[in-house]
Amino acid sequence: MMIAETRAIPSSAVNWRRLLALLGLAAALKLTLEGLGVVPFNADEAVVGLMARHILQGERPVFFYGQAYLGSLDAWLTAGAFAVLGQTVLTMRLVQLALYLGTVATTYALGLKIYRSQWLAGAAVLFMVVPPVLVTLYTSATLGGYGEALLFGNLLLWLALDLPIGRPAAGGRWRGGRGWAGWALFGLLAGLAFWTFPITLAYTLPALIYVAIAAGRQSARLLRILLAVGLGAAAGAAPWLAYTTTHGLLTLAETTGAAISGASSPVLVFAAFAHLFNFLLFGPTVVWGMRPPWGAAFLALPLVPFALAVHIGATGVGLRRLVARRDAAAPGRWLLAGVMLFTILGFVFSPFGADPSGRYFLPLTVPVALFMAETLHWFRLRRRQQGRRSVWRKWFGQLLALGLVAFYWWGNVQAAVAYPPGFTTQFDAVARVDPRPLPALIAFLRAQGETRGFTNYWVEYPLAFASQEDLLFVARLPYHEDFRYTDRDSRIPAYEAAVAASPRVAYITTLHPELDSQIRSGLHSLRVDFTERAFGDYHVFYGLSRRVTPDEFSFGPDCCKP
Repeated sequence: MMIAETRAIPSSAVNWRRLLALLGLAAALKLTLEGLGVVPFNADEAVVGLMARHILQGERPVFFYGQAYLGSLDAWLTAGAFAVLGQTVLTMRLVQLALYLGTVATTYALGLKIYRSQWLAGAAVLFMVVPPVLVTLYTSATLGGYGEALLFGNLLLWLALDLPIGRPAAGGRWRGGRGWAGWALFGLLAGLAFWTFPITLAYTLPALIYVAIAAGRQSARLLRILLAVGLGAAAGAAPWLAYTTTHGLLTLAETTGAAISGASSPVLVFAAFAHLFNFLLFGPTVVWGMRPPWGAAFLALPLVPFALAVHIGATGVGLRRLVARRDAAAPGRWLLAGVMLFTILGFVFSPFGADPSGRYFLPLTVPVALFMAETLHWFRLRRRQQGRRSVWRKWFGQLLALGLVAFYWWGNVQAAVAYPPGFTTQFDAVARVDPRPLPALIAFLRAQGETRGFTNYWVEYPLAFASQEDLLFVARLPYHEDFRYTDRDSRIPAYEAAVAASPRVAYITTLHPELDSQIRSGLHSLRVDFTERAFGDYHVFYGLSRRVTPDEFSFGPDCCKP
């Protein structure tokens, strides 16, 4: 599919047979992972599913439940799929598959737009079809907007490069009518993307800088473009603007990471250095596919030296060509480099830099794939120009590309085989709850009449979704080993009200023996009879002789010790 001689083509020409074959391969790999059941259903994904279900019941959420950022577009898309295909986890995964296929297709289009090379565009897409584990994870299970962010980002870059910027034809109109309406569309997508996930600013800001530079001294033209973009952005971000108007600056505070600011040093300089260290230590290794987002152990260890050499070499060649080359691809290169720069700056200078998992590095993945493809393409051309008439001259780029794909493939297979946890979104092992016993737990709770109670974040939402909201257990228990807890874990007030009105409650914990011990000791101290039972990672305290709330315990590392 990818292996063909390079030939310059118009950016509008698409090899549909090749593209459809690559999309089919991407879909087959995703569906294989889903069929193997190695991508566990997590609480964040369950929240999206519950939001989608509630949308079909008439609710109109603006943001991910319990917060004022991460717009509800993912839930709306899922609600549409639910209406057609039914309310299942598979339906949710099919939505993410559709979004990812869109990202793959637009990566191909972006490669053609920038480089005008079928071979290069095909190579970049192949690196997305068989991607690093980071990409596989966050385009399979949803956390509320990563799939949309990648797709929006590609579309914004493509439009920035495709829409006219210079002086229009006579009469004040651009040829083809793609001028002001096109820039309004760009703004609409940028606003919609910002509401969906503010991480998309990593695409929007460099695109606007590119427009400003390309406009040169045509200040009037630039102002008109920015006006069209601004009007479109206001329409696209209308849900965000409306919520901000009625709730004050809460949206701005949460967009800039106020909710997790305590995870970093309050001194900006110290926090920035710590975040920069996090990026240097965790960023390249996860983006280049050398480790999974949830751990520090190497993937495909025997091929790591090869992958490291290829990626470092590609970085060096990419930087050199970025600075030295002044060809038709230069604007696209600088746009891709701008996305990478703004992604890194956003990570370093915001509280989100305290998260080492790698999810905030996702905008780097498409630029890395395109720059890697360009480097391999350059190797092929360079060897040809040097007159090396051997089989290596013809197959050198292909062999490097296929070696890198083999490395990514090995990493994905290694992650799939190691289930549990499989492709988990949890960097903290204590939150990696194996959901396979969930059906047995649901059947048991129903049989015992235990439909209300208390649990932690990683149980509440999958349990509610899988039980059709018949079993409501609110997240009022800590899950961290140091007993840290935030009331943001309980995100649905209606569930709180249902549990508060119930005369009977049970407790469900996960992977926390010390908490189990404290619940057990606390119930004995309160002279409350109870029974225990375990279902895999789930531990149930049920049959309480009276209703007991978490306020009657004193959970903590020093609780209940003699």
